[in-house]
Amino acid sequence: MAKKLTSRAEDYSQWYNEIVQGADLAENSGVRGCMVIKPYGYAIWEKMQAELDKKFKETGHENAYFPLFIPKSYFSKEASHVDGFAKECAVVTHYRLKNDPNGKGVIVDPDAKLEEELIVRPTSETIIWDTYRKWIQSYRDLPILVNQWANVVRWEMRTRLFLRTAEFLWQEGHTAHATKKEAIAETEQMIDVYADFAQDFMAMPVIKGVKSENERFAGALETYCIEALMQDGKALQAGTSHFLGQNFAKAFDVKFATKEGKQEYVWATSWGVSTRLMGALVMTHSDDKGLVLPPKLAPYQVVIVPIYKGDEQLEKVSEVALKVKKNLEAKGISVKFDNRDTHKPGWKFAEYELKGVPLRLALGARDLENGTIEVARRDTLEKETYQIEDIENKVEHLLEKIQENLYQKALDFRAEKTYKADSKEEFVELIKKGGFVYAHWDGTFETEELIKKETKATIRCIPLDAKEESGVCLFSGKPSNKRVSFAKAY
Repeated sequence: MAKKLTSRAEDYSQWYNEIVQGADLAENSGVRGCMVIKPYGYAIWEKMQAELDKKFKETGHENAYFPLFIPKSYFSKEASHVDGFAKECAVVTHYRLKNDPNGKGVIVDPDAKLEEELIVRPTSETIIWDTYRKWIQSYRDLPILVNQWANVVRWEMRTRLFLRTAEFLWQEGHTAHATKKEAIAETEQMIDVYADFAQDFMAMPVIKGVKSENERFAGALETYCIEALMQDGKALQAGTSHFLGQNFAKAFDVKFATKEGKQEYVWATSWGVSTRLMGALVMTHSDDKGLVLPPKLAPYQVVIVPIYKGDEQLEKVSEVALKVKKNLEAKGISVKFDNRDTHKPGWKFAEYELKGVPLRLALGARDLENGTIEVARRDTLEKETYQIEDIENKVEHLLEKIQENLYQKALDFRAEKTYKADSKEEFVELIKKGGFVYAHWDGTFETEELIKKETKATIRCIPLDAKEESGVCLFSGKPSNKRVSFAKAY
């Protein structure tokens, strides 16, 4: 715990890695590109899961589970989909091992070759739409509102814990509808769900928008997204919702009989967020002392550290501390009482600071005499002494203030790093500074690629609230009717 973290200013990437590993969120595994999510990190993911799952069910969705393996032929049925994922697929070719006859461990049995290779799912549209063909015959079978919590594999060459790993955890919603209007409404509803979660629980402000045609999900007619800004000025795509039209229904021949008895193809959506949100959480709020967690997602919102000399003092302090713990828990606040005798209070303070626990309560013999307790906020590092008799209400209020403060701080940072560019030269300089740059774009793939090549900036989204505004593209000089959001991104 005594090791000082690399500062954000010194090396942002190293700072991030040190926090993720030092705060016991995750570590690299023996499998290249894959990670081990440790209990503390998984506890945060479980909180994210619980809140999102609640929101999904409130909007009428049910959970199901589909196979990890997808026959290779399924990917051939939707051309743009296979183009989008072909280079990232892990492929299973054999189903058995055997002992090496030369005594060198085990080898793949050449006689156990699969008749058709199986793809380890990079996403599940193909296997799910093959299934939906069996589920859907009539308008009475629609809509289907299904979500899956699962793992997926995308063969990444350059990996970073949580942000980009070969295997990651996520949820993927897959819905089927009778009309285009219903499917678009579903797509828009789910990006709103993601935005509300990011802002209300992660305390992370996001921009809602649609992707350019070049950045859309493979097989989608429209991709909605939420984009967040990290402290190094880079954008991070935090969630996507896709209007798939009838592409997958046509590829897998999923039709339904309308009320009039006509046969029509089903309309589809898919949407998802992943453990990438964990990386976003770290980079949005943390500081040079370690992780900073919004109270709504902290595994424990309060830690109580007893300060004592000898067993007699410990017994007295523990009695009061446990009473405080019980009263806080009665208000729905998660509390850890750390009475380990293997570490000194100072070591514990440093540990919980690194782990981002929102509030730390310290209670010693002198506090018992005065009827007080020391409270330290992780977000501001401020300490204050309160009366024990009213501590439950104070803690409840402080947790709300911390949640609000973290969101406002992130919102202010984004405002400071949001610019408008009205010339190519200005655009290039602003992109170098980091942040969101709003500028006119002519809507062409060629110009989008040129901007990316010259500045390494990409169109993060066309904001849903973008206003009509006559202008000219800064790189081509062609007409444009609105500004889009550019940034360098993860």
